[in-house]
Amino acid sequence: MNQRRRMTGFVTSNKMTKTVVVEITRSYRHPLYKKVVHSSKRVKAHDELGCQIGDEVKLVASKPISREKHWVVESIIKREIRTEDAGVETTAAVDLDENPGE
Repeated sequence: MNQRRRMTGFVTSNKMTKTVVVEITRSYRHPLYKKVVHSSKRVKAHDELGCQIGDEVKLVASKPISREKHWVVESIIKREIRTEDAGVETTAAVDLDENPGE
């Protein structure tokens, strides 16, 4: 295996052709205040594997592909299974046209 820089992150957008936006989060302890700091970074990566939103992917550094793309998706660690109504719970329907004061 080569010595290229590798990172893992979650896909947040796949609207572009052969490009995904990956959010990389890291936690570290502040050197002076000793508090845990959470930081995140969003990078664009070249995608030949067909990643979906929510997938956990492994990125590898590469030569610049375009102005903002310097990473390539090496593998998909965990695939997110999404349905059309994922995360949406329907409760009682409310009419917005009704005026309760009249």
